[in-house]
Amino acid sequence: MRKTSQRKPAGEWDMLRHPPDFSLVLGGPLFQLMRRVHLSDDALMMVRQRVIVIALLAWLPLLLLAGLEGNLWGGPVAVPFLKDVEVHIRFLITLPLLIVAELVVHQRMRPLIQQFLERNLVPENGLSRFEAAIASAVRLRNSVFAEVLLIALVYGFGILVVWRHYIALDTATWYATPTAGGSTLSVAGAWYGYVSLPIFQFLLVRWYFRLFIWARFLWQVSRIELSLIATHPDRLGGLSFVSGQVYAFAVLAVAHGAILAGALANRIFFAGATLPQYKGEIVIMVIFMLCLIVVPLLVFTPQLSQAKRSGLREYGTLAERYVREFDAKWLRGRASADEPLVGSADIQSLADLGNSYGVVQDMRIVPITRDALLRLVGATLAPIVPLALTMMSLEELLKKLMGILF
Repeated sequence: MRKTSQRKPAGEWDMLRHPPDFSLVLGGPLFQLMRRVHLSDDALMMVRQRVIVIALLAWLPLLLLAGLEGNLWGGPVAVPFLKDVEVHIRFLITLPLLIVAELVVHQRMRPLIQQFLERNLVPENGLSRFEAAIASAVRLRNSVFAEVLLIALVYGFGILVVWRHYIALDTATWYATPTAGGSTLSVAGAWYGYVSLPIFQFLLVRWYFRLFIWARFLWQVSRIELSLIATHPDRLGGLSFVSGQVYAFAVLAVAHGAILAGALANRIFFAGATLPQYKGEIVIMVIFMLCLIVVPLLVFTPQLSQAKRSGLREYGTLAERYVREFDAKWLRGRASADEPLVGSADIQSLADLGNSYGVVQDMRIVPITRDALLRLVGATLAPIVPLALTMMSLEELLKKLMGILF
């Protein structure tokens, strides 16, 4: 039969010859602003400069203003600035982690598109949809409207509702004094509420937006009928590089653990609470991070399940044919008398076929490993562990940890 050649669109040829880097973070108005003020380059380097400038913009004015108002260490308030653990963790630990996470995620995800193409996972008839998914993700990432909407969300909901009614301490602090009608902000509190917190919350919600883009991209790719190979040694049909992206978000998980640790520390130190009172919040934070990072990968489960079923059926049929011929040849006397059994390639082929069938049987239909789950849970809990010192001494804590580990 004569084959007819089909001309590929120019975009597909370009993508095949020069696969683009994939990045969730290399774009958007804020990224362009960082480039213009020389706090970033095209590869998201200059992390130290960004961390120093943004962290000091959010934290240093608070230090100076609280000092001028006499609320730095003591004064008439119950929570002076230097004793406010939450604010220091938020701006000197969590905020830098959110910035560092950008570089980590960018570098880990750069070869993602190349991996899909080099492993021939996207069939020729799915290349146009694959390219469309990439273009759609890039458009969302670079959207000016999206970032303006995030800023509006931060000021309209994050500050006026969430912070004022659910996060701010209900006691006299360096940033606010409770009154009958609500609370009155100090000068430092005004900077805190309308500059520092919005910077922090914008960087945080922008990460949620990026994770939405990531989940949407994975869903769109999962709608393409991928060429998964059931006997691939990664036990994921060749998709192990996608599940490996979980590790890229470990820094983000640490940042979320630090957010919770700071909030709990203030309530333990100034409101008389104890760490066990917040075990529910800790569990919720762990589940929240797993849902953010792990659940999007489950979109590939139907295709992995189908590939495994097909592989078991096809390799089962192949194995049936082979073992019957092997049985007839070596056990039913069909082998020629001068053909030696020792050293026969038939034995090795039978073993190889068994190994291949075993690989198909061990294929995972959920692209998540136990190691990845444990690392994410550990990264989220790591900043909270030091709060256990409020319940026991360091020596007792180390003994318990050693007992668990060894």
